Amino acid sequence: MKKLLNTLYVTTQGSYIRKENETIVVEVKGDKILQLPIHTIDSIVCFGNVLCSPFLIGFCAEKNISISFLTEHGRFLGSIRSPVSGNVLLRRDQYRLADDCDATLGIAINIIVGKIINSSVVLKRATRDHADKIDTNKLKKTIAELHRLVDAIGTVHTIEEARGIEGAAAQKYFEVFDELVIAQKEHFIFSGRNRRPPLDNINALLSYIYTILSHDIRSAIETVGLDPSVGFLHRDRPGRYGLALDLMEEFRPFIADRLVLSIINRNQIQPKQFTTSITRAVTMDEGARKTVLIAYQQRKQEKIHHPFIKEDVQIGSLFYIQANLLARHIRGDIDGYPPFIWR
Repeated sequence: MKKLLNTLYVTTQGSYIRKENETIVVEVKGDKILQLPIHTIDSIVCFGNVLCSPFLIGFCAEKNISISFLTEHGRFLGSIRSPVSGNVLLRRDQYRLADDCDATLGIAINIIVGKIINSSVVLKRATRDHADKIDTNKLKKTIAELHRLVDAIGTVHTIEEARGIEGAAAQKYFEVFDELVIAQKEHFIFSGRNRRPPLDNINALLSYIYTILSHDIRSAIETVGLDPSVGFLHRDRPGRYGLALDLMEEFRPFIADRLVLSIINRNQIQPKQFTTSITRAVTMDEGARKTVLIAYQQRKQEKIHHPFIKEDVQIGSLFYIQANLLARHIRGDIDGYPPFIWR
């Protein structure tokens, strides 16, 4: 099993990251604020005005540590990575499978089933844990509709039909998402998913977490030797990591969405940490982003049972496990891609 290492998130504006012997050093205005051994780091994510020394970039490339650059508010810009790893034959098989309509549909259906089931479990957990604070009948009705869509997807014949069911399930799920907010409801109101830019506090949180989640999944995909740009549910588009978006679908509900709800409902984040611009775009301040990142890192350290491999694993390892299972399916070692189903 791949060891779960840390991702170093650098959010302080004006930071400078450099190499010192076998360590990574973060400085702010000439003061050393952090020093970490290289062997404990899996990747580095830089937000906004963060500089990296050329020696650090070369050092990380040599040690197979990726460096990603995002805007201060979390929009992905680009990354520096080591040379492509993995068996070229695996990627050739991936490209062939992506051109096979039946194979593509089979993988896409399994991904969508995983997402819909995990979405329904999020709602079920809410009815169990907060029955006295939410409209449980409304949620139970949505859960039943999601189960119906899971059954319906087994009858589709095209990828377009599958995407239609996925879209319908997402709409049903997000229609009741506001019910899951049980604290600070006057400031954290959700009336639907919006992005680029997010127009409310909850969507700002969701977009930020989704960006971080996609970074980790893309890294896992590249670790096992697959091409993150060639997906099955999300088809090829220049500049888009289609396969990373594919694998992210099953993780959105129980990792990203639940984390956002937890941060809000536990009052770990405050409305004053959000700003609305003249264009109505909502952004978080640095303190809020750090709160989210710390909570996300802690969540990745938690253990969960994987129903397919029948082991207790850290949540942060799930991305690598699922990427590896997909690679095994592409090689023909297993009959289908088994999505992660949260219980």
